[in-house]
Amino acid sequence: MPSEARAGEAHGAAWLQRNTYHHSDFDDLGDLIAAKERLGASISLCIPALNEALTIGKEIVIFRSELMHRYPLLDEIAVLDSGSTDATRDVAGNFGADVYLAEEILPHLPRHRGKGENLWKAIYQLRGDIIVYVDADIRNIHPRFVYGLVGPLLARPEIGYVKAFYDRPMAMAKERQPAGGGRVTEILVRPLFSLFFPELATIIQPLSGEYAARRDVLERLQFPIGYGVETSHLIDVYHRHGLDAIAQTDLDRRVHYNQDTQALGKMAFRILQAFLRRATAQGAISAIPDLGTALHQFQARDMDYEHVVSEIEEIERPPMIELAEYRERRAELSGTELRPDDRAR
Repeated sequence: MPSEARAGEAHGAAWLQRNTYHHSDFDDLGDLIAAKERLGASISLCIPALNEALTIGKEIVIFRSELMHRYPLLDEIAVLDSGSTDATRDVAGNFGADVYLAEEILPHLPRHRGKGENLWKAIYQLRGDIIVYVDADIRNIHPRFVYGLVGPLLARPEIGYVKAFYDRPMAMAKERQPAGGGRVTEILVRPLFSLFFPELATIIQPLSGEYAARRDVLERLQFPIGYGVETSHLIDVYHRHGLDAIAQTDLDRRVHYNQDTQALGKMAFRILQAFLRRATAQGAISAIPDLGTALHQFQARDMDYEHVVSEIEEIERPPMIELAEYRERRAELSGTELRPDDRAR
């Protein structure tokens, strides 16, 4: 093994011990609030949503009651909706969240739909110095999904980005397996990281939908509009700030609906597009030809095999700091002028 690879493995092992937490490390919410007040920081929660009326109400009730009213850790709870056709927006608003339709934020820009699009627009719309992202489909929601992620940011100023990891039991019909989930991570992303960015392979669940970050980190990242966003964030934060700026927190267990393999194939296709762009730009692999956007899949019905072709392009939004509208909005809110070339912490 080359000496550089050995050094990277040693650094990754040390990072795993130093920057891996359990949510119970931060369950003294009084201490967290005192740390937040010392820093003068504000914290916003973003819940990206699409047709999650069955679960989103419980999330908002728990976060508002425990993390706004009982313990004032959160300053803002916002739902960014992709255009739900169920009652998601009504439920969220009735339970006290601020609700935004993503297409109505920065409406002069070309319209795109996707999780990454919502996360990107949250940077513009929300006010917090720290932004926490929590998916809307969690059936065993608990305040730890927030305080476990903001804890490292409040405790250590050198950390800028915190990922969640957890056991993800697989829901199969009416039975639940004791372990599993994270299929795209284990068959795609972890092998890619192991080959091209081995230090990032120490991140236990790189595709987890729950994470928290400082605004001055997020606003300088490009955002793929779809499921390539989590992988891209890790590579870009690692490239810009180094592994030590990233931490991860064990949230124990996350119960949610598991997608079928066709949907996971589309997810993987988006991730690969975003990954290959970054691996090429950073010299991890040689230049590649233009990537196609047609994903070929098959569906079998008895002896009939249907060839399904989906056009999927993982378009990327620029760093939010590059938008004049964003800089003007932040200047109004903070009284401090922002420039695109300001260095992140």
